[in-house]
Amino acid sequence: MTVPPHELTDLVSEFPPASRAQWRDLALGVLRRSGLDVPPGEPDDSGDAGVEAALSTTSYDGVPIAALHDPSDLPEGPRVVSSTGRWDVRQRHADPDPDVTRAAIRADLENGATSIWLDLTALDPTALPDVLRDVYLDLAPVVLDAGSRTGEAAEVFLDLAAGTALAGGNLGADPIGLAARSGVPAGDMAGAVSLARRCADDHPGLRAITVDALPYHDAGGGDVEELGCSIATGVAYLRTLTDAGMPVERALDQLEFRYAAGADQFLTIAKLRAARRMWARVVEVVGGTSGQRQHAVTSSAMMTARDPWVNMLRTTLACFGAGVGGADAVTVQPFDACLGLPDGFARRIARNTQSLLMEESNVGRVIDPAGGSWYVERLTADLADKAWEWFQEIERTGGMADALERLVPGRLAATRASRAANIARRRDPVTGVSEFPDLKERPVVRKGGRGLARRAVPGGLPVVRYAEEFEELRDLADAQETRPTVFLATIGPVAVHTARASFAANLFAAGGVATVTSGPGTDPAAMAEAFRDSGTSIACLCSSDRLYGEHAAAVAASLREAGADKIWLAGKGHYEGVDATLHAGCDALDVLRTTFDDLGVSR
Repeated sequence: MTVPPHELTDLVSEFPPASRAQWRDLALGVLRRSGLDVPPGEPDDSGDAGVEAALSTTSYDGVPIAALHDPSDLPEGPRVVSSTGRWDVRQRHADPDPDVTRAAIRADLENGATSIWLDLTALDPTALPDVLRDVYLDLAPVVLDAGSRTGEAAEVFLDLAAGTALAGGNLGADPIGLAARSGVPAGDMAGAVSLARRCADDHPGLRAITVDALPYHDAGGGDVEELGCSIATGVAYLRTLTDAGMPVERALDQLEFRYAAGADQFLTIAKLRAARRMWARVVEVVGGTSGQRQHAVTSSAMMTARDPWVNMLRTTLACFGAGVGGADAVTVQPFDACLGLPDGFARRIARNTQSLLMEESNVGRVIDPAGGSWYVERLTADLADKAWEWFQEIERTGGMADALERLVPGRLAATRASRAANIARRRDPVTGVSEFPDLKERPVVRKGGRGLARRAVPGGLPVVRYAEEFEELRDLADAQETRPTVFLATIGPVAVHTARASFAANLFAAGGVATVTSGPGTDPAAMAEAFRDSGTSIACLCSSDRLYGEHAAAVAASLREAGADKIWLAGKGHYEGVDATLHAGCDALDVLRTTFDDLGVSR
């Protein structure tokens, strides 16, 4: 049913206007009823701001994320908006078998992909003519990623493309990115300059240089760090090209920026918009006009090997964020990318994720759909401001090449440690791994080791996945002849103990530890008998605080007599006979590792 505009206007007019102060008053009442002590904050003309401070959060980069936004949050000054609408569907290929890669490329291009990204660290560059035999280079752009063999791969590709009006693409020269991954200093950039000249002179539209920010994301860095490092790297390449005599505009046209897209759709949207805003400032200073070309890749760090099907949801959110954020090209990694070389089904789902968002959800039909959103505009501006400070710090150090050796690793390590602590405490939950794991899941096996997943190189920046510490424990538990088990002593009726029993079972399962329950009741003798039958030496009491006060000590004593070596309690508080507690916000990894040690499972 379509409602006439005048009726909508009349409907809205029936409601009195709401103010920020009213929202604060209502929120403050809820918070105080929940027992939270709200500081007074700084009063202003709309009321007490303490409630907003209590509900606000801060990103890993120190960017504030408020709970409420209104027109006053819109930043001043001009905005840099997306002008892309539809984006380039760019799929990545890393199978070392040229025949397999050629067939996969053909399937991609026939079924929705519009460009190809070749990982030539796995595939020999000399195989390029065979791999690209079925590709019309004047229709489908090709992006190379050859690491230390960039020069060799570029020569083979340029020979193959001789006499062809290329549709676009990138040769993938990135000396600083290679240094970040390998630990080998960037050194002379003469090779990148030479390739840039050849592209500018002989192949308009083909770019020579990739500014790859993925190494900083893959190392556990935050969005601000990724942004600042990318802009500093772009400035370093721009200086090199112009110092070699290339006009500014031609030099700008040789750069393409690559960013990670995560499952937090709003941070992804804001990051890509902030990147364009920052680069526009650089372009303005050097007297250019070209905008930033962006390639967004769904995050490798967020992918899980356990319950990998959930990765389809993560990559969908990331792709949506990348599209709405204005990426020119998007790569959706297949859901099994961190397990090995993706199969045909996984590649098809990755392609169709993009097709669905563009064709069915119409994301690609709207230019800058997040523009004007109070929240997104504020987050974009705050990210850009923080990242610009980080970029300036890098420049003061001597530029990105020097900062990579002296400044960047320490900054990334601090963020990585902060994130790891939150993941361990499940403040940053990983669905299917640290939360709601399935101990009965059937493993997904793929050939080729870690497939599309990047590998850490000694001396280079580390490569992390957020779920890997939990998954290591799962692997260890699965390898045991008998699965590690904890007994749950559920005190009282089902309605009373279910919440904490479910919490405890979920936590232990995150490490591959099974649980068995005593059943409802308060009889210590019955629980001791059930414990003896469980075959484990670890128990955990589960009930309400009231029943803990009445029964915890007696049940713990009975379990101890029955042979319990360690007694946990789900909740907080001190009770006779209880060795330790587990609760929301506790270090789940520490609980699991302690349990492994108590059960004699070697780590």
